Amino acid sequence: MKSVLFAGLILFSSMAGTVMAQDKGVVEVVTMNLKDDVSVEAFAAVDKAIEDQHVSKQPGFVSRETAVSGHKWLVIVHWKSADAAQASMDSFANAPAAAEFMSMIDASTMTMTRYDVVR
Repeated sequence: MKSVLFAGLILFSSMAGTVMAQDKGVVEVVTMNLKDDVSVEAFAAVDKAIEDQHVSKQPGFVSRETAVSGHKWLVIVHWKSADAAQASMDSFANAPAAAEFMSMIDASTMTMTRYDVVR
């Protein structure tokens, strides 16, 4: 009986932690490689346009930062919720600079992971 109660408490705690984490926001981590013929400087301008014209204007946006190592690009976006992050992703294709952004990266290297903020 004790072990069943303990297992239930652990399950409840993990579920409550998930709910609490979602209330604290979401961190979206995107990595991608630029195409060989694209300079970091050229892509940085397009990336900034995506941030200024689209991402930062989305409901639930908190902040965005970018970093680069060679031709590998990292974007970290903080959202108020997973729904806000998904809505932004769903609307990305309609952003004015989206086509140019996508034409400059090797799409096969793009990864995106979302993390629930826990503290």
